[in-house]
Amino acid sequence: MEYRRTAVIKLDTPEGADDSLRETVEQFKHCANTASEWCWHGNDGYHVTSKAKTERALYDQLRDETDLTANLVQKGIRRAVGAVKSGVSRLERGENTSQPHFSADSAVYDKRSATFHRDHVSLSTVDGRAKCDYILPDDSEAPPTKYVSDEDFEFRMAHLQYRDGNWYLHASMRKVEANKKTPESESKHRTVLGVDLGVNNLAVASTGRFWSADEFNHWRREYGKRRASLQQCGSRHAHKDIESVGQKEYGRFEIHLHTVANELIEESVENDCSHIVFEDLTYIRENIPEATWQHVWAFRRLYEYVEYKVKEHGIEAVQVDPHNTSKRCSTCGFTHGDNRHQESFECQQCGYENHADYNASKNIGLQYLRRRQNAGDGGAPVDVRLNRGTLNVSGEYVPPASAEA
Repeated sequence: MEYRRTAVIKLDTPEGADDSLRETVEQFKHCANTASEWCWHGNDGYHVTSKAKTERALYDQLRDETDLTANLVQKGIRRAVGAVKSGVSRLERGENTSQPHFSADSAVYDKRSATFHRDHVSLSTVDGRAKCDYILPDDSEAPPTKYVSDEDFEFRMAHLQYRDGNWYLHASMRKVEANKKTPESESKHRTVLGVDLGVNNLAVASTGRFWSADEFNHWRREYGKRRASLQQCGSRHAHKDIESVGQKEYGRFEIHLHTVANELIEESVENDCSHIVFEDLTYIRENIPEATWQHVWAFRRLYEYVEYKVKEHGIEAVQVDPHNTSKRCSTCGFTHGDNRHQESFECQQCGYENHADYNASKNIGLQYLRRRQNAGDGGAPVDVRLNRGTLNVSGEYVPPASAEA
């Protein structure tokens, strides 16, 4: 069972932090209002309600125009997109509305831009971190002390707000109490989502969904060209610009990886998966020799995002030994180097043909099933989720229920 509470916490800001917080909030509002203007009028005459499209269009511009971290820039853009989306819904219902404008002195923080403690919070600002102590009632049973002091309540995100001369943190908190397992829940048939990582496709799921690396590789090359051009200058100013290019590169990649992570989780939720299974990233350079350092960084970051985000869905992210997953036939199990040729897979024994990355994603899922079986782990049976039906631990295809009828 899950309990959600909003704790309104008054902050004691140290000397000098007030000005930093004020400027941070002003720049956050600038990001939100710039994004609202762009989304409301659109670049093709239509309202834009896509977070990914808006971030791609405005992220670099707003990083140049502000001193905010990448996360706060993203949060400002996303706040605007959410407001525009609500406005478009009202228009569709025939209600009068106008472009959203953000004037309240507030900003949105999550665990990447704020570190929440039981007695204070560390907030990212335009001048670095600001540590602000909580001003809480002495009564331990009175909100917000009741929730802040309870270790079972977890900080999720918060809105920083300035009003009446004081700073307040509107913290969203969550408490989860585990339900006791019932025979029915223990026997429920669950499935896993296998995920293969690569240079041409960042991720391929065993359901047959592909996340192309075209955009990632394009910007990797573009930022590489910018750095090379600046390195030729050799001036002190050029070195500072190289650092700035690197920050923008990471920021753009993080936006893209967050999107892929969210869509991977959506895919697993829609298919009622208990686990998202990745290959072990320890020796990823040896397993994918053509991967650049940016690819290796992206694979590890993607796994970290998925591992962090899936917890609230009751799903677990795990890694398995990827040995032979690219050479093994997911249908008959025959393993040979000649089975795979670049992105094509054709089994030399049974003739099974498919995209090599898709075949590997199924094998990664099967690898987890075998590991679970060899460990003597009891409980409900677990299969690998496909685009239609499932694979069991023996590699046997089980069609969906509708196909069996």
